Amino acid sequence: MGEVRICIQYYDSPCGRLVLASFADRLCLCDWSDNPFAERNMLRLTRNMKTSFKTETTSVLEETKRQLDEYFAGKRKVFDIQLRLAGTDFQHEVWNALLDIPYGATKSYKDIAQCIGKPKAVRAVAGAIGANGISILIPCHRVIGSDHSLTGYAGGLEAKRGYIYKKIRLSERREKFARIKLLQYQYKNRNFALQREKQRTQTERFLIIS
Repeated sequence: MGEVRICIQYYDSPCGRLVLASFADRLCLCDWSDNPFAERNMLRLTRNMKTSFKTETTSVLEETKRQLDEYFAGKRKVFDIQLRLAGTDFQHEVWNALLDIPYGATKSYKDIAQCIGKPKAVRAVAGAIGANGISILIPCHRVIGSDHSLTGYAGGLEAKRGYIYKKIRLSERREKFARIKLLQYQYKNRNFALQREKQRTQTERFLIIS
């Protein structure tokens, strides 16, 4: 039986090219190919899994591409992909906290630190978020500074990456508000229909009495 290697593929999203990788039927990488830390994240994978990369697709990578298509088309809000995290216990704790941030919402580095029960570890939390190698699915784009800026304690985001995350986050929020507007419209129409039905019933009762 041959060596199990990390399979790698590329995905061209509306916001830029993503490099995807899977190992043992789990997604282990979804990173921007021009991210200055992409090489570091890939090196971490080879060290953690004690193997090398090969360019080949897998069922996990194809399913990830399909779900990313749906996400960028506004048809998916939650991913259903098995993940394999490569990092320290603390990084895992932070990344799992990011998975709890709902679609269209944002949290600060301080919020995440409080969520994991380490309110004074804001800088360490920002460092762990900066080391996240599974972008979009582990939504680091939903984390902002306490002043609502894109720059955090991890050293800031270069301009293009900042633009990408801002674009994705705004897209999520627009979708969320559009859904709220639709629910409000449906609720208003429902109430209007109920009022009309009530008036009709009262009119019929009046005619019967008359």
